[in-house]
Amino acid sequence: MRVMIIAGSVRPGRIGLPIARWVESIARERPGMEIDFVDLVELGLPFMDEPHHPRLQRYTQPHTRAWSERVQAADAVILVTPEYNHSYSPALKNALDYLHREWWRKPVGFVSYGGVSAGTRGVVALTVVTSGLGMVRTGAAVEINFAGQQVHDGVFSPTEKEVAILGHLLDEIETLAPALAPLR
Repeated sequence: MRVMIIAGSVRPGRIGLPIARWVESIARERPGMEIDFVDLVELGLPFMDEPHHPRLQRYTQPHTRAWSERVQAADAVILVTPEYNHSYSPALKNALDYLHREWWRKPVGFVSYGGVSAGTRGVVALTVVTSGLGMVRTGAAVEINFAGQQVHDGVFSPTEKEVAILGHLLDEIETLAPALAPLR
């Protein structure tokens, strides 16, 4: 099973990258789970520059074709997302908007972080987007409030609760991905 983990922030000094690396390290421990780690900074997608609606899959840009192939190969997606002004990261929204059919009927799990709300308002806004793309959300979601307090020297130190919830999220992905595969 191929799981794509997307680090959804591109801000300099972002704490999302260490959090996403933690998610990756736990997921890599799962037998039979192959990980495609996507750092949106490295992916470097410009703002949408395709002339046709993504639903048509008539891509003109090499970066779009490469992104399409990568997402198409994934069986499930985990979005590691900040909350910006009670919503989601524009870079993450842009990456989602580039494609359409490639996301269809793939399970999506959320690992969110922020201040007191732990990024949950951003996830609420993203749920509308991922539902519109036909993705199926896991019930378990890791929510990390004041996450900056858990990042030291570029390493995220999770609580026992966060580790347990991430385990549940990965369990759900392992159940949902094969169940949804025939619908893709």
